[in-house]
Formats: sequence, C-alpha cells, structure tokens
Amino acid sequence: MKTTFDFEKPIADLQLQIEKVTQVAEKTQVDMSATVRELEEKLASTEKEIYGNLTGWQNVQMSRHPDRPQTYDYIEAICDEFIELHGDRTVKDDKAIVGGMASIDGNAVMIIGHQKGKNTKERQYHNFGMANPEGYRKALRLMKMAEKFNKPVITLIDTMGAYPGLEAEERGQGEAIARNLMEMAVLKVPIICVVIGEGASGGALGIGVGNRVYMMEHTWYSVISPESCSSILWRSWDHKEKAAEALKLTSEDMLGNGLIDGIIPEPLGGAHQDPAAAAANLKNQLLKDLAELTAKDSDTLVSERIDKFSKMGVVTE
Repeated sequence: MKTTFDFEKPIADLQLQIEKVTQVAEKTQVDMSATVRELEEKLASTEKEIYGNLTGWQNVQMSRHPDRPQTYDYIEAICDEFIELHGDRTVKDDKAIVGGMASIDGNAVMIIGHQKGKNTKERQYHNFGMANPEGYRKALRLMKMAEKFNKPVITLIDTMGAYPGLEAEERGQGEAIARNLMEMAVLKVPIICVVIGEGASGGALGIGVGNRVYMMEHTWYSVISPESCSSILWRSWDHKEKAAEALKLTSEDMLGNGLIDGIIPEPLGGAHQDPAAAAANLKNQLLKDLAELTAKDSDTLVSERIDKFSKMGVVTE
C-alpha cells in the first residue's frame, strides 16, 4: 500500500519494518516468518484503525490525492462505450466539465462530470476542474438531450468550486448554476449524482440535483472548503482542521444529516489504492439505482426529486 499523508506514517513505518525483516531473512537464511506474520497482523489492524477513524480534514486530504480516480477514469472502467459531446452552443467547450452518451452493461445513459486532470499540463487544460458558465450550460444541454431521448443522467462531482474569475461572472456564473438547479429539479428522466472527490459549494450543486445523491467514502461535500472557512473566521489557513470538523462535511456527516442517500464504499486506504475495486462498487450502485428509477414514470421522478430537496434544512420542533 502506497502512503502519502502524515497520518499514514505508522503504516509506512510498519511496511518498512516488514521489508527490512524480509531482507534480513533472505540474506541470513534464517526463518523469520513468525516475526513477519506478527508485523503483518499489526499492519492490518493499524490500517483498519487509521482509515476507519479519519477526521474531517484527513478525508479532505484523501479526496485530493493526486492518484485518485477522476471522471474519465470511472467512465473508462464502468462504461462499455462512451461518445463525448462538446460545447454549450453559445461560447465554447469548457474542459472542466466533460460528458457524453455512454453504455453501462447495455443501459444507455448520459454521463456528465468534473475533470481536474492528473498532472500540471492536464490541470491547466481542465482549469483544475473549476467550471465556467459555459461548462454548466454544456451540462444542461446534455441533460436536455438525455430528456429528449428518455435516457437517465449520471453526474460525477469533483470540484474545488465554480471558477470565480471576472470573465465567468461577466458571462453569468450565478445564473448558469441557478438555471441548472431549476432545470434539474424538473427533468423528466432519472438523475443519479455521485461525489467522487471534492464537492465544493455551488460548483458541485450545479450538477448535483438528483433522485439519488451518493458520496464515495472518503469525499467531502460542503458550502465552502475548510481553508476558505478558516481564512474567513480566523484570517488564516492554520485552523483548517478545526474548520473541517465544524463544517460536518464528510460522507458520514452528510448521511447523518439526511442530505445524501448513501455512501459508496472505497477500498481500504482510499480509491487511489485500488481504482478498479472503487469503480466496481460505483458501477454496482449505479446499476441497482438505474433498475429501480427507470421503472418509475416521469411525474413520480420529478415529484420525488422536488420533495427530497424541499425537506432539506426543515426544522420541526
């Protein structure tokens, strides 16, 4: 298992010990299998303890891992076919949001998602997954196309937020997101939304209104990132861990507050440790929901979706 973060240091130390003991055993021809077995047991229990009790900030770190699967990775893993569609027919093609028609085990669907990129060149090309208004308008165009051909919509959310640049505001960033919220609420086909990485604010919500909303296990979904929250409250990023806990942004917090419908499990150590297993878990959940939702008529889908979001934040005393 590859380790990256500070909180994973005990795991890295045990892995190093196992490696050293194995090397000594090979050199000296002494049977050290009992020691190795003991260390492996300790490693397994340490991994379970660390990854089973991650703090809010540690989950944020996991969601930002450079090797974490992104939209294109999941599309490649779960789809039999994928035809990408481009452009919003008004300004240009926004590379931060990608989408197109796909087939998952024979089910024709429209998949739309944020794409951040894996290296510096890709990240610049995809604008770090921060969409401009034309990205949300492209997403809406694809959703309307799916509605026209009566195909379900799947959205994969992974963004630090909508792009806050001057040009984005000039072209109506707020209006584009607001229109998506309104149109998604009344779309006559099933919509399944999954947070696969970061789910920050309106940038995530712009493609996040669905009949089913899920989060992968080590992801977050909130109105603001912990760093931004810390800089507003304490004028510094130094309190980001405290902010992450206060924001209640983890998948378990969101499920507990009734804001999502379920958590899709990840392999031990995060989706980046075994992308194929993470994709298989996602595919199983999507197929299950597609079977359930496609059996419902359009009026039921719309009324259930509106009721679901209308109940959020309502306090009954």
